[in-house]
Amino acid sequence: MEVQAKAKWVRTSPRKVRLVARTLRNLPVSEALVACSFMPKSAARDVAKVIRSAQANAENNFNLVKDDLVIKDIRVEPGPMLKRGQPRAMGRLFSIFKRTSHITAIVEDRPGVVKRRTAALPRAPQPTSRPAPTAAAAAAARAAAAVQPATTESDEPAAPARPKKAKAEGKAPASKAPAEGKKTEAKKTEAKKKDDGKKDTKEKKSK
Repeated sequence: MEVQAKAKWVRTSPRKVRLVARTLRNLPVSEALVACSFMPKSAARDVAKVIRSAQANAENNFNLVKDDLVIKDIRVEPGPMLKRGQPRAMGRLFSIFKRTSHITAIVEDRPGVVKRRTAALPRAPQPTSRPAPTAAAAAAARAAAAVQPATTESDEPAAPARPKKAKAEGKAPASKAPAEGKKTEAKKTEAKKKDDGKKDTKEKKSK
């Protein structure tokens, strides 16, 4: 059975009302009212009023069950237009049209067709937990722990010694530097001795 309700001369443009009405067709009345309460459009409040009126008509006048009502259709027709004007430059008049609309909501009862939602959504599969150890397994683990001796520091394997790194190649010239210095000093001392010997021979000859 179809029941309808009308709202005339609603101060909202028909185009804006149709955007809301298009999303509510073939929905249960309860879900449509919830959807209207969360819509960010101002026309949703006017549509919700008409739906509530149709629901009340069906429940009070025709003794229909409220939970079985479904929105069959929502018709939006243009109403009379209020013409206003805004003065603009050079004495012109900019026309403003204040549109109105007539909203008609039609509901019908569909017993057994409306699907009831479950109380809670199905949960995601949880990871399987490890099985609890039995009494026999726990006793066997205790016996194995009692038989095995406790490890000490001497029982632990010693870590292998790290090989010493070879000296860097850049340090090699530095080690050769003192040896070269010693050689030059030795040459200087030998040259001094030769010079002293020559001086002695010269002195003897002069005498």
